[in-house]
Amino acid sequence: MKENICEEAQKRLIFALDVPDKKKAFFWVDLLKDKIGVFKIGLELFLSTGPDIIREIKKRTGAQIFLDLKLHDIPATILAACRQAVFYGMDFLTVHVPPYKGLFNEFSSTRTKIIGVTVLTSLETEDLLNLGIARELAIHPEKLALKRAQLAKEAGCAGVVCSGREVKKIKELFGEDFITITPGIRLKQDNVHDQKRVVTPYMAIRNGSDYIVVGRSIRHASDPLHAIRQITAEVASALKEITPPRG
Repeated sequence: MKENICEEAQKRLIFALDVPDKKKAFFWVDLLKDKIGVFKIGLELFLSTGPDIIREIKKRTGAQIFLDLKLHDIPATILAACRQAVFYGMDFLTVHVPPYKGLFNEFSSTRTKIIGVTVLTSLETEDLLNLGIARELAIHPEKLALKRAQLAKEAGCAGVVCSGREVKKIKELFGEDFITITPGIRLKQDNVHDQKRVVTPYMAIRNGSDYIVVGRSIRHASDPLHAIRQITAEVASALKEITPPRG
């Protein structure tokens, strides 16, 4: 049981390859390939290397790939981009949540899961007001996240990116099968940097997150492998609490 929990904890970890080139990416890929379940490729690395990096990491590790491009455009353009992305075989692809029902229904049977971004974890009330978000939603970012999660569900997204503070309610409203991916993860001793609505690995999983995205807590650690062990231990502890006993 202990081994199963540890394996499950590792599968829940997404490592953010927020690095500028392939050499640095493969350093982290080789170091962590047996310790996490998913590698996240963001805009910086994708634009530096091109889409072939997806297949190269898959071949090197067998891990899942989360392509975090946060696509945002008119429906025809978004659909065309998603169809191209599916060709490369990533497991998750992010889009900004669109207000179009059924837009992504055609991807329900594909390997690539379309994931809607609700509210960036670097944003809080003042930022949302400056963006023109209605005050009643800006002062309660979790309400805005829930509204966008609803739109994502209606659009045919397989799940959402959301703060660990909102995930419990999202699961209650939209079902356990609606995937929740939580960034803004920090260990208690970490600097939060530009993140504002942060939670610990334990809190995110305890609240119901399916996956947590961790980057700087590992990359900036004096001992990255110790950091990953600490994160995995927190996730495993939360999983033990939420996993119903057998028999």
